[in-house]
Amino acid sequence: MVPVQFWIFQEMGVSSDVAILLAFGTNLLVVLPTVASSAVGHSRRGAVWWRAGVFLGIASAIGAVIGATIAAHLPAEVLMVSFGVVVLVGAIRMLTAKPSVITEEPKDRPLLWVASGFPIGIVSGIVGIGGGVLMIPVMVLLLKFRMHLAVGTSNAVMMATSIGGVIGYVANGLGVQGLPAYSIGYVNLISWLTLAIMSVPMAQVGVMAAHRLPAKELKYVFIAVMAYVGLKMIGVFGWLGLPI
Repeated sequence: MVPVQFWIFQEMGVSSDVAILLAFGTNLLVVLPTVASSAVGHSRRGAVWWRAGVFLGIASAIGAVIGATIAAHLPAEVLMVSFGVVVLVGAIRMLTAKPSVITEEPKDRPLLWVASGFPIGIVSGIVGIGGGVLMIPVMVLLLKFRMHLAVGTSNAVMMATSIGGVIGYVANGLGVQGLPAYSIGYVNLISWLTLAIMSVPMAQVGVMAAHRLPAKELKYVFIAVMAYVGLKMIGVFGWLGLPI
């Protein structure tokens, strides 16, 4: 949603510096109902550890407010490349990490959850994402969550991250010149509504698909999506002259 919104706002005549922040802020607001819908679906299947989600979510939300404030003072080129690099690094890390066999339940570690959630929230706020591309690898590789539990719990965490990020982007965008109509700070309500209408019901389709796929296949689908989005925002396809 971030790349698509960025290009649409630019076509509307919005400057690139404002367009990328609008894409980030609006995306975070779309994330909220989408991941809430997804979290409910995963929770019904017992794939959300709410205690971990609360600790990770609060820390991540605070970090997201800070990250959004930092992003508001960076140029568009830096934000675009940063977004692409963060997503691409997450994909590479998951692809190259040695598979771990998790035979026991993840341990109850509130301090480690907070220590993990806060920096992820900062990065999520800077690059305008809910944090799943960062949270899931951390949950699997560091916190030892099983893949399906990591996917489900990450949706609960992203609810809090998106709220923190939206607060930051709204606050830092108030009074900025050049915003399109129906914008509150760096959040455009028209864009949010059109995306949310479709993403919320489709999140349930995603839940069903995730629980029908074995963990290995689910992992590779996730990596493929991350790799494409990362390369696209960095501009690699443009450098190679590929119209994708």
